[in-house]
Amino acid sequence: MPISRVTIFQLDWGQLAPIWHPVVVMVQTTAGQRGWGEAGLAYGTGATGVVGVLKELAPRIIGRSAWESNAIWTDFYEHTFWAKNPGSIMYAAISALDTAIWDLKARSIHQPLYQLLGGKLRDQLPAYASHIEYGWGPFSRYVTAPRDFARLAQRTVDQGYSAIKVDPITQEREHSLVTNRRLLSPAQLNCYYQRVAAIRQAVGPDMRIIIDCHANLTRRSAQQLVQCLAPLGIDYYEELLPTIDPAQTVQLARETGANLAVGEHLTGPQTYLPLIKDVAMVQPDLGNCGGITAALKIAALAETNGVGLQLHVCGSPIATATALQFEAACSSFVIHEEHEINLKAANYQSGKCHYQPVNGQYQLPNHPGIGQELSPWAIRHARITVIE
Repeated sequence: MPISRVTIFQLDWGQLAPIWHPVVVMVQTTAGQRGWGEAGLAYGTGATGVVGVLKELAPRIIGRSAWESNAIWTDFYEHTFWAKNPGSIMYAAISALDTAIWDLKARSIHQPLYQLLGGKLRDQLPAYASHIEYGWGPFSRYVTAPRDFARLAQRTVDQGYSAIKVDPITQEREHSLVTNRRLLSPAQLNCYYQRVAAIRQAVGPDMRIIIDCHANLTRRSAQQLVQCLAPLGIDYYEELLPTIDPAQTVQLARETGANLAVGEHLTGPQTYLPLIKDVAMVQPDLGNCGGITAALKIAALAETNGVGLQLHVCGSPIATATALQFEAACSSFVIHEEHEINLKAANYQSGKCHYQPVNGQYQLPNHPGIGQELSPWAIRHARITVIE
């Protein structure tokens, strides 16, 4: 099954394009078989950079058999020099190609990807409503008032979700990002508390609440926030502070006893080693951790250390479909991230299949491979690069 072509798609989501710019790859064989993968840099800065790396990595797999995925991944790691450093752009490119190769392998035997990962453990995957503060609807509008947090939280309850994630700190006032993050003021803490308290009051005691701070705090300000929100029964805290210094996260976990989750910024299995015994949840993104090959090793670390796994999923329908396949076969899986970007028309129109949770649950797709590919609409609107 020799690989003969790699096609890179820079998706154009119209009005969302300034902030959302997914990069998807399609790997093809000489027999015309295809596999799809995505680089996990759909937001923030770096999409054009990952396209540049993909252009350099793609020739390395031309002529290789897709069944040699371990050898290909090892070649990326051993012989590109920069893969031995946990750089996001390098690992996003590796992830996209690795995932596409796994998809290709599964499609070639007409089986869902989960069959190659050991078989499914579940047919339904519980999901949480991720980032209601963005408006939780077809249009984005950052909310700041506690009553709006409560209103949107109630919307997720009505839709059948049993868990919700929110960032209560980043937007302090309308169009004003968090100011002092070194040591939070009483006014800041009160603002954050009122927002989360409004959610808790709206959803009741049984709804799981996850707090995400997008790595915007320091260890001391994170301590303040954990202490402040403790009465509200937080399930776990995601990315309270940057994981570039893992010792800070370890110390925070030991000092507060809080359930911490990390992984959105981590690349490669080795980066989890300093953290794995002290966190409650790992959140690798299949689009930047090193793809399926690396995620299997991270999942094994989680399982052997009694840590849960909840993939970080924030991209196109390719990212969502791949995550569902992986989570179905993962023994340490806890819950699936249903990001608010999935509510946007430009996103779901870019996938050929339209998967949506019902009553807070995803039904596992059983199509070959990841069960997803780009729609004709997405391909028509994409900037395309072909490497042969």
